[in-house]
Amino acid sequence: MGLTRNRRKKEPEIVIARDTESSSSEEEDDYPLSESEKEDEEVKIELEKSKAKGKAPITVKLKKVCKVCKQPGHEAGFKGATYIDCPMKPCFLCKMPGHTTMSCPHRVVTDQGILPTSHRNTKNPIDFVFMRQLQPRIPPIKPPYVIPDQVHCAVIRYHSRRVTCLEFHPTRNNILLSGDKKGQIGVWDFAKVYEKSVYGDIHSVQVNNMRFSPTNDDMVYSASSDGKVGYTDLETGTSSTLLNLNPNGWQGPTTWNMLYGLDINSDKGLVLAADNFGLLHMIDHRSNNVTGEPILIHKKGSKVVGLDCNPVHPELLLSCGNDHFARIWDMRKLNPGESINDLAHKRVVNSAYFSPSSGTKILTTSQDNRIRVWDSIFGDLDSPSREIVHSHDFNRHLTPFKAEWGPKDASESLIVVGRYISENYNGAALHPIDFIDSSNGQLVAEVMDPNITTITPVNKLHPRDDVLASGSSRSLFIWRPQEKAEMVEEKEKKIVICYGDSNKKGKKQKRGSDDEDEDDDMFSSKGKNIKAKAKTTKSTRKTKA
Repeated sequence: MGLTRNRRKKEPEIVIARDTESSSSEEEDDYPLSESEKEDEEVKIELEKSKAKGKAPITVKLKKVCKVCKQPGHEAGFKGATYIDCPMKPCFLCKMPGHTTMSCPHRVVTDQGILPTSHRNTKNPIDFVFMRQLQPRIPPIKPPYVIPDQVHCAVIRYHSRRVTCLEFHPTRNNILLSGDKKGQIGVWDFAKVYEKSVYGDIHSVQVNNMRFSPTNDDMVYSASSDGKVGYTDLETGTSSTLLNLNPNGWQGPTTWNMLYGLDINSDKGLVLAADNFGLLHMIDHRSNNVTGEPILIHKKGSKVVGLDCNPVHPELLLSCGNDHFARIWDMRKLNPGESINDLAHKRVVNSAYFSPSSGTKILTTSQDNRIRVWDSIFGDLDSPSREIVHSHDFNRHLTPFKAEWGPKDASESLIVVGRYISENYNGAALHPIDFIDSSNGQLVAEVMDPNITTITPVNKLHPRDDVLASGSSRSLFIWRPQEKAEMVEEKEKKIVICYGDSNKKGKKQKRGSDDEDEDDDMFSSKGKNIKAKAKTTKSTRKTKA
């Protein structure tokens, strides 16, 4: 539109640098990227002022810069399923210079990179006892792995914010608990699919961990970033607060306490919770009262994101945190700085777990794209037995990835973990869930569904059934082995779509104003069949739409 003045003013120009990939949404972005992100030319937007004011139009140039180093002249990040490296940074996967992510030697679809440490032949008497008494209990021949590789049922947009943790009921096989970033706890009977409820008044912000009561299967403990440990009746939804670290409310970020790690030591009768200042808090689960004083178990001011009690030796406690360490403690003498072993990592440790049966192995997940395995807690723990290169370092607002043991695997070698870097499967950018053999680092199977295009960082294997539960954005998915799924499934998949955030059982939810990612978990029932490439000797698994 032209101007009526005789003298034409020179148009002012404003140059604004923007990232090549938008990060305005708090939740994970979808693929493929929008057209505006794919354009290589500068984007010009002309904004004209009102004619009454008679001002010249303003031209705004959005200059593309690298979203990694913020320098112009190149791009970095995801283009569909392809990750483009920043030339100023090392490989995004293995963190080593000299090659790109696409050509990384550890990035092979049917195998995973593994960095074994040198063999340690120690003559420690404890190692001798382990070899003679404990190791014979572990079967020398691995049974065939049973991989849940097909979506059996799902609840889409079940939560109003992204899923942060999952937990199976200890006695009722079809009950799954889920926590989200908003502080809600969901209870879902995935055998009946439609029987579900969401309790939204237990916590005010993110639920980080949940554990069932060892004395009452209908009661669950939960640790949240609101600084509270909740004790909730799943039948009624009523909850009581056992520990509140912020009794005076918000007093500023430097004093706000958040609880992350949570576990139960049944032999000691304790509920253990760890906060963002490096402290361990203890609650007597028989009286539900706080006992003792908080103990500093990690660097002061660092988050303790994980706690795990040894299943065989109840006096052993494993913790991990943002100070780049996983630490082993003796519960009989918990004192600051007196850990039994400190397992050093290069970056933040997202999780650390003892092996579920013998308790003699340790599995950790770190943000340096490494899964580390220690084969024996009785030997030299200065370095891990294996380091497995795996893509789980992320630059978005996601729940941290955590590799977890397969609880049914008698050999204590199968682990499951979601993958961050997407792969191109028949033109679709998908983020598989990886099943890895921790004894050699090989990929046993990668499972995906062509309709699930979001990232799946939260995964939990069932302790008694061949079931995998996964949380992807706000949705929940139940996976079963293909043969079993075909026997129990109806002709069409059982998919339930929810809206909003209601805590009333069986009531469809309405859209909420805080639903920032309302279109990020689309699930189409008419997708292509995509082959899920598995590292097996005889067959290739498929996931059906």
